[in-house]
Amino acid sequence: MDITGDASEVRTGTTIIAVEFEGGVVMGSDSRVSAGESVVNRVFNKLSPLHERIYCALSGSAADAQAIVDMAQYQLEMHSMEVGAPPQVIAAANVVRNISYKHKEELSAHLMVAGWDRRKGGQVYGTLDGMLTRHQVCIGGSGSSYIYGYVDSAYKSRMSKEECLQFVTNALTLAMGRDGSSGGVVHLVTITKDGVEPKLILSNDLPQFYDNE
Repeated sequence: MDITGDASEVRTGTTIIAVEFEGGVVMGSDSRVSAGESVVNRVFNKLSPLHERIYCALSGSAADAQAIVDMAQYQLEMHSMEVGAPPQVIAAANVVRNISYKHKEELSAHLMVAGWDRRKGGQVYGTLDGMLTRHQVCIGGSGSSYIYGYVDSAYKSRMSKEECLQFVTNALTLAMGRDGSSGGVVHLVTITKDGVEPKLILSNDLPQFYDNE
């Protein structure tokens, strides 16, 4: 995240990632928030709940991203009350996509949506520029450009939950080591039919790579 210009707008220079596995999804993000060249928050959680088993990962303007989250949470809660059941993940992704596109001239943010529902299990969706695309693995933010090679080489289909957690942790660690706008700690969340499991990995406990030494 970054504050620039007279408006002092906080933006997300960030790394976010989500990956599907059999039975759920794993999402992860770094935690750095910066104001220009100054770090203003080292442990900000960029993984925000939209509903009981649906989360989103934030990038772009921090205030704009949070505004989209607030609107989406309200719409999904109303939808859940009307139908008498939790919303599907694709419905939540559509809500986020519609809000983002409707306010694209005023709001500068990109939200990645992931979660679990009874119909389709674990799902990951990108919502960039009015599009809605499902991915087995999805990365975003300024740090993502540094880890495309790692993701392409290390990702494999049908990974276990533990393998996905390690894969996401490794990817975020590598991005944080290269991208000056990413850093801090690693926030993880695992979403399955059994619920949500958040996890925090402090910087001292992150894996060591040659580039980070």
